[in-house]
Amino acid sequence: MAHDPSSHSTHSTSSTNSPFDSQKSIPHVKHIIAVSSGKGGVGKSTVATNLALALGKKNKVGLLDADIYGPSIPRMLGALNQKPTANEHNKLKPIIRYGIKLMSIGFLVEESSAIVWRGPMLFKAIDQFLNDVLWDELDYLVVDLPPGTGDVQLSLAQKVLVSGVVTVCTPQNIALIDTKKSVDMWTRMGVKILGMVENMSYMKSPTGEKIQLFPKGDLDSYLDSKRITKLGEIPFNPSVSLGSEAGVPVVESQPQSAEAEVFFAIAEQIRTALPV
Repeated sequence: MAHDPSSHSTHSTSSTNSPFDSQKSIPHVKHIIAVSSGKGGVGKSTVATNLALALGKKNKVGLLDADIYGPSIPRMLGALNQKPTANEHNKLKPIIRYGIKLMSIGFLVEESSAIVWRGPMLFKAIDQFLNDVLWDELDYLVVDLPPGTGDVQLSLAQKVLVSGVVTVCTPQNIALIDTKKSVDMWTRMGVKILGMVENMSYMKSPTGEKIQLFPKGDLDSYLDSKRITKLGEIPFNPSVSLGSEAGVPVVESQPQSAEAEVFFAIAEQIRTALPV
């Protein structure tokens, strides 16, 4: 279901019957940032979580877990047992952790319960998370998307004006293959690519030597050819995943670490690209 960007911009209106003509802004939310990946297992949710926390040090930020089939934000932010409440107008009040407003299907169902939905149910859930949550005043709403190029991505792009997308990839070509498809999808839908995050880029030995956990592929040359910015290279460190498991992401647990410093640097680039 390709959308030709030459016939539509995400910030334009048209008299055609394109599904992208129904896009609208979320009241009081200045920028929506999608965090996307072509495949699973590249640390997309880790990047989305730590990016939101890094942005939250200077801005009002929300984090929407739109990975309906595999929500991980509640666990990553230590909010597994919290349940959102609704106001008199049936608007959900987001959970707040570390100053960030959160919403996830994981707050509404048991962690072990499978979500077995077809496309229309996914569309409805995304619409409710965007429009029936009391996000209030936000500078940035970071949206953690499921991997791939499916219904949730399309639904998000059709329903709201996405300011830009951050894509996540690991160094090897087997990940780059799917990342190219993700970039192509956003380009077809006319959404700005803010840049690429190379996650698990390398690991440092005790002597400071950089060790490649994955074979270095063609990611850099691909980014050059597409004129896409590499926002940062995040080193592999067990403390990053341990922090996520414990519900205290590395930006909070070890803000002086090399990994956290990369997230803070990425946040600064986002602020420059999308000023508020």
